[in-house]
Amino acid sequence: MGSLREQEAPVGSDSVSSRRLSRNSKRNIRDVVIILVVAVLFGFAIRIFVFQSFFIPTGSMIPTLKVGNRVLVNELAYDFHPVHRGDIIVFKTPPNDSFNPAIKDLVKRVVGLPGDTITSINGRLYVNGSPLSEPYLPSGTVTSGVSSQKIPPGELWVMGDNRGDSEDSRYFGPISEKLIVGRVFLRYWPLSSFKVFG
Repeated sequence: MGSLREQEAPVGSDSVSSRRLSRNSKRNIRDVVIILVVAVLFGFAIRIFVFQSFFIPTGSMIPTLKVGNRVLVNELAYDFHPVHRGDIIVFKTPPNDSFNPAIKDLVKRVVGLPGDTITSINGRLYVNGSPLSEPYLPSGTVTSGVSSQKIPPGELWVMGDNRGDSEDSRYFGPISEKLIVGRVFLRYWPLSSFKVFG
């Protein structure tokens, strides 16, 4: 009889352990699924409401951005700080830009801020009477076509880095800050050209 009890006890114990393991496994699987679903939803939320991807279709920002590059834009950047001179931004095409009605968004660099006086002299851009340092431009770049003017409040002067082939504020004037979609902060494609913009 003692021998039979010794055999029965381990069998019962294994059965209880198996049920516990089965419940724990199901709980673990459920937890992992919930975590994955939340992570995917969070990723979509970030993608929709914070970051947006853009394809560069023209050469107006060469050499910084080339045709075919893909960039990520932070749509909330200017909710936390003002626009800085030198920022690369994506903005809605200004209503007075009739160059290509099919293009809904443009990407340019901010070179003039509200209240700045901007002009081009002898192939250089001047802001508030001083030549603007533009280390992002290739050596020898000529900037022309900017008549002296003061940028109104709430507006920005934007230009392409490819000054000889860019439809920018020289053509459609300063743009309203309300047109900004966001700040370009990452060039991620092709991978060989990966770069974070400060």
